[in-house]
Amino acid sequence: MQTQNLSTQLRETALSAPSRSATVQRTTGETDVQVSLDLDGQGLCSAATGIPFLDHMLHQIASHGLIDLEVRATGDIEIDDHHTNEDVGITLGQALGQALGNRKGIVRFGQFVAPLDEALVQVALDFSGRPHLSYGLQIPTERVGTYDTQLVREFFVAVVNHAQLTLHIRQLDGINSHHIIEATFKAFARALRMATEIDPRRAQQIPSSKGVL
Repeated sequence: MQTQNLSTQLRETALSAPSRSATVQRTTGETDVQVSLDLDGQGLCSAATGIPFLDHMLHQIASHGLIDLEVRATGDIEIDDHHTNEDVGITLGQALGQALGNRKGIVRFGQFVAPLDEALVQVALDFSGRPHLSYGLQIPTERVGTYDTQLVREFFVAVVNHAQLTLHIRQLDGINSHHIIEATFKAFARALRMATEIDPRRAQQIPSSKGVL
């Protein structure tokens, strides 16, 4: 009987919960970016940023975070990938913030350790309302394909600042640049999924003793 009551409660919570989706478009003199996402999705992804490696990483966020994600971007990649990479991060962060709204009912905290062959990366995050990035990757090469590996940090800086979250990234092992970066995005996705899921024990409450995030 207790299990049936809990199942009923979870179904009622899901039915009464507002849609946790958002679409954000950001246009500057350098880029035009549109991000649509649904936090309660199935991991579907369509990404076309003009930066193939970034598209690959966005697919990791969607697939392992169970977020339906569509990203379209055009930018001045004839100069380099920096502006487009950063502006995709900014717009993704804004869309996450909008989809979460006042953050009522979410677990709030998430952490995951992702292995990828020899690489091992830990991510811990908190939708605290206070942007902070602690970045501990040591990527051994300057590029993966044509992608400048310095842009990994710039992407997460942009997401953190505009989603208003605290993010800690720690590299525990790894010598292959592709593996290290991909493990990071997979760990981020799983931590994000954990943090944004609804806690049925306080689905109508802000997860803070202050009453606001």
